[in-house]
Amino acid sequence: MISPSDLVAGLTLAHGAHQRREDGMCAMEAVAWLAGEPHSDHPACASPAIADFLRSWNDGLADDETRTRLLTPLLPLTLGTRTTEADERIRSWLALDWLVRVHTPAWLRVAGLDAEALPLEALAPLTDSANASAAQPALDAARTRAAAAWAAAWAAAWAAAWAAAWAAAGDAAWAAAGDAARDAAWAAAGDAARDAAWAAARDAAWAAAGDAAWAAAGAAAGAAARERLAPTVRALQARAQDLVRRMCAVGRGDVAA
Repeated sequence: MISPSDLVAGLTLAHGAHQRREDGMCAMEAVAWLAGEPHSDHPACASPAIADFLRSWNDGLADDETRTRLLTPLLPLTLGTRTTEADERIRSWLALDWLVRVHTPAWLRVAGLDAEALPLEALAPLTDSANASAAQPALDAARTRAAAAWAAAWAAAWAAAWAAAWAAAGDAAWAAAGDAARDAAWAAAGDAARDAAWAAARDAAWAAAGDAAWAAAGAAAGAAARERLAPTVRALQARAQDLVRRMCAVGRGDVAA
């Protein structure tokens, strides 16, 4: 019998949703195929939070080669992850914690905002509303400084920075974390932390891209920005893969940060 890992070895993942499998498959459409389900990008076998993450990240990646390389090893892990509501809350908090303590500090550092990154990295893991509320002052400070840095930077590199932040899975974590918003335990603290972390990361990426573009002009500005951001994107992509593995492990084993 062919294993799911063997089946995905020959896949090429594509951007967006597709009417038929013959037209191509995104990550979650491929999961439905692996599970023997009807064609859909919302397979019944998969955790909604994990599916939100992978759908967003799939479409945030710029090319099929990168999308396939990063995502296909994760697809077999998602099978059977639609478990309990308690497990789903844990997955959503894992996504928020990653967004706050990993993704956002990485972009703050590349923008030269080390003083704002350090308090976020030093936070206790975000596992409930109390932790999220405690994190809010550091997040608000990071958001304010990142916005100021962006305002001072040149806007020519905006598109490159936005693409970089998407490719590094920040929007994917934001989407997955939001899956818990329906639960009372999430409350306002989770939403506030999620929004502040994403805004700070986005503005820091813009600021870093703008700094890189100062010495360039026209199309060269975008290229300079992409080159400046590329190492951070690659590092965060590897850590995002690890996040998905930990989300898939909920209910099965160790999910330590």
